[in-house]
Amino acid sequence: MSSTLIKGDHVLTLSAEEIDGPGGVVVRDGRIAHVVDVHSLASAEAACEEVVDLGTRILMPGFVDPHVHAEVAAKAAYSMVDVRAPGCSDIAAVLDVLRDNLDRAREGWLVAQGNLFFDQKLTDGRFPTRKELDSVSADVAIAIRAGGHLSVLNSRALELAGIDEHYRAVDYSVTGKPTVQRDASGRPTGIVTEMDKLLPFPALTGEEARTAVERGIRDLFTAHGVTTIGEISETIDEGLHVYDDALSGGRIAVRIHVYFWTPGTVSLEEACDPAKWSSLRSSRDLLRVQGVKAFADGGYSAARAALSRPYAIGDGHNCGEIAVSTEQVVELARATAEAGLQLAIHANGDHAQFHVCEALATLPRNGGPRIRIEHAGNFVPDYPKLSDAWRQAGIVPVPQPVFMKNFAEFMPNYVGEYSRHRQFPLRRMLDDGWPLSGSSDVWVGSDIGQTNPFLSIASCVARRTFHGHALNEDQAITIREALKMHTIGGAYALGEEQTRGTLEAGKLADLIALDRNPEATSPDELVDITVTDVFLGGNLVHTTA
Repeated sequence: MSSTLIKGDHVLTLSAEEIDGPGGVVVRDGRIAHVVDVHSLASAEAACEEVVDLGTRILMPGFVDPHVHAEVAAKAAYSMVDVRAPGCSDIAAVLDVLRDNLDRAREGWLVAQGNLFFDQKLTDGRFPTRKELDSVSADVAIAIRAGGHLSVLNSRALELAGIDEHYRAVDYSVTGKPTVQRDASGRPTGIVTEMDKLLPFPALTGEEARTAVERGIRDLFTAHGVTTIGEISETIDEGLHVYDDALSGGRIAVRIHVYFWTPGTVSLEEACDPAKWSSLRSSRDLLRVQGVKAFADGGYSAARAALSRPYAIGDGHNCGEIAVSTEQVVELARATAEAGLQLAIHANGDHAQFHVCEALATLPRNGGPRIRIEHAGNFVPDYPKLSDAWRQAGIVPVPQPVFMKNFAEFMPNYVGEYSRHRQFPLRRMLDDGWPLSGSSDVWVGSDIGQTNPFLSIASCVARRTFHGHALNEDQAITIREALKMHTIGGAYALGEEQTRGTLEAGKLADLIALDRNPEATSPDELVDITVTDVFLGGNLVHTTA
């Protein structure tokens, strides 16, 4: 069995045994056989059949992003018009871009993506109106998806969706309770929340979906050094099966742990039936069904995250809404545990997290995959009470530090002034022993560059908001701590800390090389670091050379 030495002038193992200088790893059969320091380099080089010399580049473990919507984000990048801020700074620019792209309409629809909290990021401080979108076209249905929880529609889009003065939304969609915003006369304004899965947007063809997903994996993840993702797949045919075909054909290079979105993708019963997913051609090291993702509430941008206090916007009574009952949470936990699958529950608001934790705390836990609460650690109104609930429930919090830039400064406007200093308490959580990961939660309408782990790492360290304001700097963590959140921390969230996340013997040889040392880089320049080389199982799968 042949061996390859991958060496460089500076190695960051991010393990308990740090080299912090010249060294390398010996790769055999896709795994790390040995980690060698400067004193062992010569003998290792002599013993290996192949040597890859990275020179002055920095060698470290590949990044692990445990919470992504890669399929959705890839399709958005491929097919939607990009009107996100700051590329479009105001509504006039948004309307101009839409007009310039009317020839891209598909089946009578022009769908664009704006950011989360799009109204706050435009200098106008509001969303485009129905009338303004009508000025672009009265014949083409126009929709701006401002993140995954809110869309803005023109009159033609409302007509095609069947939304008029008499329309009544269903009680539940897969992301929360749908709502249609209306003016004083009852006429829909064009703003709808938690309805994207209910709107008749045109679908991509099978070939377009394959092209979009494969391109998206390469551009959004591999190019940024992400070697493992926890994917919340939107479809089977254009998600799971496209991944299987692309991985088995060698057209993409990333390890994909799939979470079925229930009830959005499949039913809980289908997700927990291993016979339905036994025909995957790709190696289990590359593609596996990892677990189930469910929504306990909605999003902050739609004012549907379930809070203990009313939102600052609206009528003063809206606290968001719980989307699953206690019995449903218990059944999710029971069924996934029996199937050996991991449960990941989206719970944005503190009320939703208390609700989920109280249900989980009633269950006996006899090992099995860790249960995750997605977004726990983002907005924490009462840290002692909420962290105690997490502990009693035995969950793993999965925060998204990149959201500090995405929307942290806008939370007081939506949620209330009390939220200003109660976001992302990373320093406190690490000091209290919480195992933290960093994930992008990339979706439709995510911010530009959101899948670059160094944007999230910079958020952990510099804590800068969308407009560059400092956010609770006493909760900053070190660059090394942030690097570990995005490597071994992500692996822990997936239950894979024994197989990846650090450079140690026996682990997968998923490695990346950087053009500079992150620990010698100023926080404001971290996002400028380039991933020059990516190795998956010891094989070079991406290089800027």
